[in-house]
Amino acid sequence: MIIVSGWLRVKEGQRQRYLAASRPVIEAARSAPGCVDFHLSADPLEDDRVNVFESWEDVESVERFRGSGPSDDQQGDIVGAQVHQHHVASSIPLS
Repeated sequence: MIIVSGWLRVKEGQRQRYLAASRPVIEAARSAPGCVDFHLSADPLEDDRVNVFESWEDVESVERFRGSGPSDDQQGDIVGAQVHQHHVASSIPLS
């Protein structure tokens, strides 16, 4: 399993626009082969932060979907990021 997690910083006042523009990407990801979950969300404490969480069956699925990354328009709104890809060997349900 692959987990992609972290955060993005967007230009001041642009977070809602960024998230709205991301909706088609989220929908495409969630219907992509190998996607377990894909989520971008507004951080409740920081007005310019978008939290990132993705879960994939394998690295091939991530790479097949990711392609070239965010569109130029979306990339222009991002002013900082810290996102990592994690390779998970095992997990257990907590609920």
